[in-house]
Amino acid sequence: MKTIFHKADTRGYANHGWLKSHHTFSFAGYQNPERMNFGMLRVLNDDIVQPKMGFGTHPHQNMEIISIPLKGALSHKDSMGNKRAIEVGEVQVMSAGTGLTHSEFNDSKTEEVNFLQLWIIPEEMSVKPNYEQRQFPVEERKNQLQTVVAPKNKLEGDALPISQQAYIFRTDLDAGKSVKQDLKSLGNGVYIFVVDGKIEINGNILESRDAVGVSEAEFIEINAKEASEIICIEVPMA
Repeated sequence: MKTIFHKADTRGYANHGWLKSHHTFSFAGYQNPERMNFGMLRVLNDDIVQPKMGFGTHPHQNMEIISIPLKGALSHKDSMGNKRAIEVGEVQVMSAGTGLTHSEFNDSKTEEVNFLQLWIIPEEMSVKPNYEQRQFPVEERKNQLQTVVAPKNKLEGDALPISQQAYIFRTDLDAGKSVKQDLKSLGNGVYIFVVDGKIEINGNILESRDAVGVSEAEFIEINAKEASEIICIEVPMA
């Protein structure tokens, strides 16, 4: 088993006024050769968007982009004709493929929006662009893993499809509870991000916004030291 720990305060940080962003991996002005990716997970940004501000229309190509709102609602508009808000409890996926443009905007006059944006490198280039979003019941991740994203050819339940052999799970653990994740393949690793709370993995303590990447393992067990919200991202390592 291989592990790599990323404490919250070691992430890159950018303050653009309208946007405050913590970068787990190298992104834009934050470049760290030791923090380029975890397997096929290329980006994990923890973004806070100020009221009445947002990302103007910009392009993407050949990337699987997943957005997970943690606070507030973000209005989305793209070149495929999709126009709707992404709210807490929902997950959004975009397979950029051959190319698309989109914008994201915080319509609130008073509330910040906090959301996680993940980029996963696709297994197949230049696919037809795709967009989907879905509400996932909170109760279905209580003290258990809830699959919110899965490979488009191996979908599980209501999971959203992406063009990669990768999975994203959410779980809310009560203090003293634990959950075991069996990896889908020995060639995969899992990146565990603590949204909030305090957990223990293999004797190591992680707190809010800390993360650990585990590879060359068959499973990982997460133990909650206090009530915790966790996101697990399983990806091929090569």
